[in-house]
Amino acid sequence: MAPITEVEGRRLALSNLEKVLYPATGFTKAEVLHYYATIAEALLPHLRDRPLSFLRYPDGPDGQLFFVKNVPAGTPEWVTTAEVPRSEGPARMVLVQDLPSLMWAANLVTEFHTPQWLIGDPGEADRLVFDLDPGPPATVVDCCRVALWLRERLARDGIEAYAKTSGSKGLHLLAAVRGASGERTSEYAKGLAVEAEKAMPRLVLHRMTRSLRPGKVFVDWSQNAARKTTAAPYTLRARAEPMVSAPVTWEEVAECRTPARLEFRAPDIAPRLQDYGDLLAPLLDADRPPPRLP
Repeated sequence: MAPITEVEGRRLALSNLEKVLYPATGFTKAEVLHYYATIAEALLPHLRDRPLSFLRYPDGPDGQLFFVKNVPAGTPEWVTTAEVPRSEGPARMVLVQDLPSLMWAANLVTEFHTPQWLIGDPGEADRLVFDLDPGPPATVVDCCRVALWLRERLARDGIEAYAKTSGSKGLHLLAAVRGASGERTSEYAKGLAVEAEKAMPRLVLHRMTRSLRPGKVFVDWSQNAARKTTAAPYTLRARAEPMVSAPVTWEEVAECRTPARLEFRAPDIAPRLQDYGDLLAPLLDADRPPPRLP
């Protein structure tokens, strides 16, 4: 029988705690749960009021991986859910609003993926995102060059960008915006991706064509579409090691010379939060109204 624990008054059955999920390091499910409990204060504000898609990997990254968008079977009645409009018809999805629901979701062994809008107004984007994906032999070092260009270009439109690792091989740029649909935000992001390709034609690609990707950084602007999601800040990823999609400073981006400089694992995150706090906190600052897209 799975051990029962109580989290803020909610009873949770936590299963298979000794199961090794990341064989390369021996990182267990208990350590996954401990990680999320430890960094919950930073993570939860980035999940709250955003319908979640889960990429589940209950047997580790070498096992079966599958996306879950609808409310999973067996979801406790106290976990918040909401109806979400979709082109194929409305769906009911999970909202992780508090520590108990975070630990329940973490027990499913999942990556957390969120859209660029809040449940209260799915028609309006509140985030702009670029996913910088390097095609080997390009690496995150090349992504950093592109990120610095995009940061400067966004600043000219009055938009302040923040960076985080993807938790894989690339980099994510995020910015707070308001007053635009996902379609308009995608249009704006695509325009900047095209500009970046014109400015750095040997390095940047704005099209998804895989045959063109080797040695270039694909600036994926499409995740701004209302139906798309992006790996959330601080989520663990289904990789050989417990890699994290970790916020980074612009100094770290500018000074990155080897991919290892921007690789962060679960044990690295609590010390980083102590040193830096949540580097993406400005995205959540209600006292700083985000800019409108030009």
